[in-house]
Amino acid sequence: MLLRPAIEDDIPALLALERLAEAQRYVGQWSEERHRTTLRGGDARYYVSEDPGGTLSCYAILRGLAEDSGSIELKRIVVAEPGQGLGRRILAEILRIVFDELRAHRLFLDVYDDNLRAQHVYRGLGFKQEGTMRDAASRDGKWHDLLLMSILAPEYAAHQPRAEG
Repeated sequence: MLLRPAIEDDIPALLALERLAEAQRYVGQWSEERHRTTLRGGDARYYVSEDPGGTLSCYAILRGLAEDSGSIELKRIVVAEPGQGLGRRILAEILRIVFDELRAHRLFLDVYDDNLRAQHVYRGLGFKQEGTMRDAASRDGKWHDLLLMSILAPEYAAHQPRAEG
């Protein structure tokens, strides 16, 4: 199984992933209590992926599940070893969950304007850039722009391989 729902016992491992150098550059640093509160709340869903040895290798957070808008936010995705293809596989599974299981109309996210690797993956999976949120995040004492990206259910469906038959 590529993804499973996270449980509270996963939070220390989530925090460790969040504290990796690459993650610190692009992901907000939440406290253990904030993760616990978010995981327990009814508006978010956490997913984790484990390597063959059972160590968490990735996690993702979806938010907006309690809304009627049909629009879900990919709040966070953290991969232990970027550049190995795991992030793309996880995102493809997240898209399947959001559109096929949750029946959402839209999945959106924001990404640092200098996170070119993530932008490439998002675009490759069908995300479109909607705009730029200027000076929306502070990192290392400097303000940075965030790009707002989304994919709609019809775009997701059109991006899926067609079954031969």
